[in-house]
Formats: sequence, structure tokens, C-alpha cells
Amino acid sequence: MIASLRGKLIEANFTYALIDVNGVGYQVFIPVSTFDSLPKPGGELTLQTIMVVREDAITLFGFATAQEKQLFEILVSVNGVGPKLALSILSCMPVSSFCAAIVNGDLTVINKINGVGKRTAERLVVELKDKLSKLYGGLETVSGGKPLDNSLKLAVEDATLALEQLGFKRDGIQKTMKQLIDELDPAECSTENLIRKSLQLLNS
Repeated sequence: MIASLRGKLIEANFTYALIDVNGVGYQVFIPVSTFDSLPKPGGELTLQTIMVVREDAITLFGFATAQEKQLFEILVSVNGVGPKLALSILSCMPVSSFCAAIVNGDLTVINKINGVGKRTAERLVVELKDKLSKLYGGLETVSGGKPLDNSLKLAVEDATLALEQLGFKRDGIQKTMKQLIDELDPAECSTENLIRKSLQLLNS
């Protein structure tokens, strides 16, 4: 299983990136949100990946953040949602916006996604509401209602997921993140620094 790739970007468009990893070129299908974060050709990058193996093909899907990857995995678990539609959903709106629409049962917003009809939208709400409520809502709690810029939002999302995987409770993580965002300069709020300082507080 190929879980991540690190190498040089050869070329990319809105649907895929070609990455040189030690002389081997990997074609990785990506959402637009990931395309927006790619470096210029020749630049170094790391993508979290999911490998889908079928009888006629082995396909790689790549993501800039852990939350994009997690949402993709959740989406393809829904009956009738394949990788192509999952990428379309990720390309049409931010993870937090989609999760909010699901949790709030906002079918009007969900129906605007290319490839999602009324029945699919209803199925997504029914099957994902409980799952996505665990992903959505944390940022508003963390920020105290104040808007976070995109880079800080991504850092908080990735750090929160990493800490949850280490076994910490979401409520405690959110309180710690809010404290750090209030105390730290934005330049200090990288994913790695948020994880490191959160671990110090959560283990104290």
C-alpha cells in the first residue's frame, strides 16, 4: 500500500499530478483543493495517498491534508459514491463547508456539487451525518468564532487529527488549540509546532 509520496513535481493540472520519486514517475489523481497547494514544476512536495486496486487498474489518489484524505475515504464508503465523485466533492468546496452542509442537512448546497443528484445528496446526509459531525465543528470552537486564514485552518485540522490518532479526546484538543492560537504568533502555528506544544499541555 502506498500511503504517501515525496518527490519533485513534474507536471500537474486540475485533475492529476505527476511526481518524480527517485526516478520513478507516479501519476496521482487529485482534487482542485490539492492542486491549489502544489509547488511549481521542479518543486518538492509530499502528498498523502490512497491506492485503489481493481482488476483492470491500480490508481493513486493524492491529498494535501490528512482531513482531505480522511473525507475521501469516508465518501467512497457510501454506496454509489466512487473515487471520481469523491474527488468532485472535494474539488467543489472546502472540507469544513461540506461537513457543515451534511451535518445541517443542507440539501440545497449539496445538490450544487457536480454529479450529486437529489437521491445521492439524501443518501450522503443519512449515512454521513454522524461520522462527519466528528470532523466538523471543531474549528469554530477552536477559534472562538473568529475566522481562521486558510493556512492556519489547515494546520489546526491536521494537528487535531494527529492528536486524535494518538488517543486524545476532541474536547481536550479543541481547548488546547484555542489556547495556543490565542497565545502564539500566527507564524508559530505550523502543524508540527501545534502538535508539539499541544502534547506538552495535554500531558502536563
